[in-house]
Amino acid sequence: MGTHLILVTLLSLCSLSFSQECIQEVLEDVDLSGTNITAYMSSDVKECQRLCNLLKSCLFFTFIRPDWTGEKGHFNCYLKSTPSGQPEVQTPLPGVTSGFALKTCNLNAECIQELLENVDLPGTDIKVLYSPDVKHCQQLCTQHPSCRFFTFIRPDWTKDNRHFHCYLKSTDSGQPNVKTPLPGVTSGFSLKTCEPHKRDCYPQVYQDLDFLGADYRSLFTADYQECQRICTHDPGCQFFTFVNEVFTPQEIRYKCHLKFSWRLPRIPIIEKNFSFVSGFSQKAEITQYFDTACPGKLLSDTDIVGSNMEMLLAISPEQCQTFCSAHPLCTYFSYSSDDFKCYLKNNPNKMVTRSMEGVTSGMPERFCQQDNSWVKDVYERIDFRGSEIGYELMVDEDMCQKKCTKDPNCQFYTYIPDLISPHWRRCTLKRVITMPAPPKVTKLPNVVSGFSLKDCVQIHI
Repeated sequence: MGTHLILVTLLSLCSLSFSQECIQEVLEDVDLSGTNITAYMSSDVKECQRLCNLLKSCLFFTFIRPDWTGEKGHFNCYLKSTPSGQPEVQTPLPGVTSGFALKTCNLNAECIQELLENVDLPGTDIKVLYSPDVKHCQQLCTQHPSCRFFTFIRPDWTKDNRHFHCYLKSTDSGQPNVKTPLPGVTSGFSLKTCEPHKRDCYPQVYQDLDFLGADYRSLFTADYQECQRICTHDPGCQFFTFVNEVFTPQEIRYKCHLKFSWRLPRIPIIEKNFSFVSGFSQKAEITQYFDTACPGKLLSDTDIVGSNMEMLLAISPEQCQTFCSAHPLCTYFSYSSDDFKCYLKNNPNKMVTRSMEGVTSGMPERFCQQDNSWVKDVYERIDFRGSEIGYELMVDEDMCQKKCTKDPNCQFYTYIPDLISPHWRRCTLKRVITMPAPPKVTKLPNVVSGFSLKDCVQIHI
């Protein structure tokens, strides 16, 4: 099978061209000869192929099965390449399975913006969210790290009440296995490979749709346009629902409901791991700029009792404070360094504290310049697990951070520098959904819903 090549060779392989042919079948008891880029431990051949798909320079692979009769090497996954893009030779070899990267099978390798009306794309449903329209659903798929295509349930769907459901989907090949006619749905593909956009603008308003939940403030306005203007200027508002002049009951007519959703990246899993180093993109949009510096006050070894509103994971008390500052209902927070749990709390009337080792508490910082140095820090022995959008082999952590910063889709990363690890020098780029997303969308007569226009740079408010 060969051994690891020197690092210079590893990095030079990143520029090799790929074979244009889509070959999905795997070859039992066949070794594909080529240059071994690296070798990882893998649970099965599908996992080995997935690793090859994620590594840009990998074109084909060989996996050592459990029935391999050699003394060692079981479950090794050898990721390979050649200058021609094809194996040098195919050699019979019992106990191994080989195959090709599915990059060229992936329809998302090209930018496909076309939508398929009344067509379902069956695949593995990886997440179900709510969207007011198909374009919003497509952007959710684009931002989700694993989504390759989607199906949106339109308002004219008649089989059940799943209107406005947005099904994010994927397959091993990255493309749907079949296309099935199905009235009342619209399907399409992720736009990950299309020209990157800074942020998406959603100027459309939706008559007779309620963005249910996520309310943090309500007030009365003359019309939905004024409600949208207030939402746009309020830092915490991402979308709204306005009750019009003919709504029943009469006493809540003209009511404007301002609603919140997270625009900051929230890491789904943070784990301690001796072999890992993690960090953030240096282009991460964390807070807006102010001339006045925030005081940065934190209460060490102090817990604020009760009033828990939401729990997130954070890498530091400072990131937890950033979360609290971004949420309009957060009045204070407590952070546990042992398990990375950040408890956002809401009680505007009182704050009860107690001494507790390993817990840091504080208040939000708003309308001042926060200290975002936690974004620049590198976190050793920490794994930001999951949410992978791809990986490459890098010389060191600094190159990994620069790669994440340069990639417009990367929000955070994990790097493995330890030579003991089977995944050494692997720089994994990651992201999560940060676009405005209502927790539920339902039909409701005589209301109007829509989004903040903060990201609509050409719209004058």
